[in-house]
Amino acid sequence: MFTRLRGLVAALAVAAGPALAAPDSITLGMVLEPPNLDPTSGAAAAIREVTYTNIFEGLTRFGPDGSVNPGLARSWEISADGLTYTFHLQPGVTFHDGTALTAADVRFTLDRARAPDSTNAQKQLFAKIGTVEAVDDVTVRVTLTAADGAFLFNMAWGDAVIMSPATVATNATNPVGTGPFRFVRWVQGDRVEIERYEGYWGPKPELARATFRFIADPTAAFAAMMAGDVDAFPNFPAPETLDQFRADPRFSVIVGTTEGETILAMNNKHPVLSDVRVRRAIAHAINRQEIIEGAMFGLGTPIGTHFAPHNPAYLDLTAMSAYDPDAARALLAEAGVSGLRLRLALPPPTYARRGGEIIAAELAAVGIETEITNLEWAQWLEQVFRGKDFDLTIVSHTEPMDIGIYARPDYYFQYDSPEFQAIMAELSETSDPARRTELLQAAQRKIAEDQVNAFLFQLAKAGVANARIEGLWENAPVPANDLTAVRWRE
Repeated sequence: MFTRLRGLVAALAVAAGPALAAPDSITLGMVLEPPNLDPTSGAAAAIREVTYTNIFEGLTRFGPDGSVNPGLARSWEISADGLTYTFHLQPGVTFHDGTALTAADVRFTLDRARAPDSTNAQKQLFAKIGTVEAVDDVTVRVTLTAADGAFLFNMAWGDAVIMSPATVATNATNPVGTGPFRFVRWVQGDRVEIERYEGYWGPKPELARATFRFIADPTAAFAAMMAGDVDAFPNFPAPETLDQFRADPRFSVIVGTTEGETILAMNNKHPVLSDVRVRRAIAHAINRQEIIEGAMFGLGTPIGTHFAPHNPAYLDLTAMSAYDPDAARALLAEAGVSGLRLRLALPPPTYARRGGEIIAAELAAVGIETEITNLEWAQWLEQVFRGKDFDLTIVSHTEPMDIGIYARPDYYFQYDSPEFQAIMAELSETSDPARRTELLQAAQRKIAEDQVNAFLFQLAKAGVANARIEGLWENAPVPANDLTAVRWRE
């Protein structure tokens, strides 16, 4: 009898074993497919959501709390005048093709990013670099032309990851980095696959493989999660279904914050939108809370300027552009504008497509008609971001502390204010925390007063995951799906 029971227990254990064992792979859902896989040559957040800290690494890196931590640089010294940074590289780092990382690769990367013909979407991050020297194979000396209190912060961006000159030309389709995962394949229109890089210099991740599946349709995303075809969806596109996941013990719902300022961007060079009264009228016509409820099912924080509410320097300026349709009509009349018709270009994310319909109705209520065009992400980047061929568009700017984009007259919304540019120039040379706060708040007020864009809400990060998964980021200080600490519970 005892022998039969022991045999039965053993058989049950064998049958149950595979179901209870922790998987060594994960499938993540993403709404947008990246247009390429080179974060130094494209602005799309989806590129970094696949590659940041997984495939590519920088001298420094952001932690899940937004802190700046050592990356490929294990340590550094800063000269007394704030102009010279000496970086000491981690030992034993290799690229995924097996070649060793050296200081020459860092010099190549930084020189390439700041070159006159650079295609880096955040070229301003490198603008103050004067020289880059490879002191020896593991030591890099960077000398700035002027002190920059945000330099280490800048080097943590996805746009500042270090690349090898031997493979940089093909990183868009076959990325070769130094991260804990190596690229396996990209099935365009469907998925990107990566696997653990056994030659990684740092702690090895517990996951052996990961797949990023691209599912833009909210209904399809819900079905994929429910069926178990996707293990986690860090930025879930169907917030109206979150209560269903909360009620299901198979899942966990992870809600946090992002750096994503969601705006109704306006082309400031448009003949009519160049008038600040018209821009203010548009802002007053918009009911932020209606958009948050209608497009995001209550997830989002109203903003009145381009700055994250969780930042200590944030100013709540929403009252300057409060919902007031009568004020909007009065401003349009003062500007002598009637019968205005504007093009509204909408990229694929839910906040844009659903929010765009609500905004179109709100603008119509004050006499502004809109012609909506739905664009795929690649079309939006080409037509709106690079071509500046738009009147209005809705987009969430997910880069960290990116108010500096308003100091770039050639940026897609084409705001050109010498006063704002002077504020940002002083900020970049200031290291005193109190003065930096004053300048950041002056910058927030200036773009709110000029109503450069209609500032809508701070994008929330609402994700859904299998309840056994640990280590996914709750907040998103940068667009990233960092898998280095992700594991399955037994």
